[in-house]
Amino acid sequence: MDSPEAFGLSRRGVLAAGAASAALPAVATAAPGKVEAPKLMKVAFEVNGKRRALELDTRTTLLDALREHLQLTGSKKGCDHGQCGACTVLVDGVRINTCLSLAVMHEGDKITTIEGLGTPGDLHPMQAAFVKHDGYQCGYCTPGQICSAVAVLAEIKAGIPSHVTDDLTTRPSLSNDELRERMSGNICRCGAYANIVDAINDVAGVRA
Repeated sequence: MDSPEAFGLSRRGVLAAGAASAALPAVATAAPGKVEAPKLMKVAFEVNGKRRALELDTRTTLLDALREHLQLTGSKKGCDHGQCGACTVLVDGVRINTCLSLAVMHEGDKITTIEGLGTPGDLHPMQAAFVKHDGYQCGYCTPGQICSAVAVLAEIKAGIPSHVTDDLTTRPSLSNDELRERMSGNICRCGAYANIVDAINDVAGVRA
């Protein structure tokens, strides 16, 4: 195989040329040109009992629509990858991670955030139970934990099995193993898991 020197090139020259060619795509990308405006779309949904209409960049997540456009900041942005559950809300009664869902996908949906569950003067039973059982410490994950806990009781009532349900032909139970599995998508960095289970059991009437 011919060496670079055979073509009148030094090794230093070959390396320099390679570096320059690698930089070309970046230069081309950075070159001035026509920049397209983001595509906007109108979407309307019901949030905490009120109809809200927005015109959003189609890439806007439901989480950002709630926080940045509707100023409902109870839902928290944690991992932003659907792994921590801090952004959990209820959509048509079903819990979802809003950081993974585009706002424009929810035309006509009924969305309930932590602000819609209860108020300081009129707490939802699950909110009151979290206070009673100290189901939080720093509180950052708490809105998502509470929304998820409300959904968990609805899932059990509807007969939806847990991944740790022994017999799928029987009604789901409120065992600690099942509750912990159902709530496993909501991470508490402070480690208040035992108290969270106590709060859920309290609302379910298992123990006070």
